[in-house]
Parts: sequence; structure tokens; C-alpha cells
Amino acid sequence: MDGLRLATVADAAAIAEIFAPSVTASVTSFEVIAPGPEDMAARIARALPHTPWLVLVGGGEVAGYAYASRHRDPAAYQWSVNTSVYVRAGRTRTGIGRALYGCLFDLLRIQGFYAAHAGIALPNDASVGLHEAMGFRPIGVYPAVGYKAGAWRDVGWWQLALRPRVGAPDPPLSLDEARARPAWSAVLSPSSTT
Repeated sequence: MDGLRLATVADAAAIAEIFAPSVTASVTSFEVIAPGPEDMAARIARALPHTPWLVLVGGGEVAGYAYASRHRDPAAYQWSVNTSVYVRAGRTRTGIGRALYGCLFDLLRIQGFYAAHAGIALPNDASVGLHEAMGFRPIGVYPAVGYKAGAWRDVGWWQLALRPRVGAPDPPLSLDEARARPAWSAVLSPSSTT
């Protein structure tokens, strides 16, 4: 079925295929070996108890994916996540990235997260443009933080406020707890997430 839904480990091969060019043909990912389907399946399985991985299926294939992950491990960071979005080659600039991110941010708000962060290897005008169009604001640059493709690379960081920071926050909900909330089905219908 075409549309947005939670990813499953069965999507790992398509996700790995979409991600591979970011590793092998560019410096947008600091990984140096593209993860295969098994590694991607493990990443999805590890993340889903805590944060969403989404896929957008169009024309019978996974056209893109987006996910959130813990920002850092110490407990005081629990209200912040890192986010990423990738779109299949040939399907960029068609609204897929925006659709995935819009849905992801709505789900993160339901879970009770306060801030989303994105690290972008520079230069990357397309990614910067998408993130800023989605409301992210630049917050800093790690200069020459990684070495890839024969050069030291900068990584810029952007932040999106998901909700006002007022008072002491409740811990974020697990993905299962969030899925039980009525607001979840307004973002993703239950039939499209199985």
C-alpha cells in the first residue's frame, strides 16, 4: 500500500539501497562502508521502541525514509532527538522529504519530545534548504570534525523546537505508549502502520 507508515525490518533492504549513495558517492554521511540490509534491520529494530522510523511508499517502492534517534545517552538529554531524512535518487525535490519530516515531527510531539536536531555535513545546500524550510535554525558548526574523501569536513547543526520549554517536563512516551494515544491515528492511521 502506498503512503506513509512506520518502517519495519522488512523495509531494511530498500532503506539500505536509498542510504548507500550518501556513503559511497558523497560526504553527506560520515560512514565509510554502506550498511547492508541486516545492519539496517538491526538499526530499525533498536530504534523503534523509543523513536519512529517512517517510510513513504510510492509507486510500489520505498521512496524515502525518515527517523529520529536519541540525541545523547545521559538522562538530561531524553527530551531531545536527532533526525534524518533520505529520499531515493531520482525522487528528490518532489515533496517526499517534507512529507516524511512533517509526519515525523508530529509523532515526536505526541511522544513529548521538545527539540529535534540535525547534523549536516557541509556544504549541502539541498539539506540545509529542506531543514530550514521545515523550521530548523542553525545553532553551530563543528569545524573539520570528520575526514572523508580526502578532506576534513565541517558539520553544521540545526535545531527545531517541537514545543515550548515551560516547566518540568514529563518523560517522553515510548513508541508503543504514543501509538495508544488518540492523536496518533490523526497522524498515521492504524491500518497504514502495520
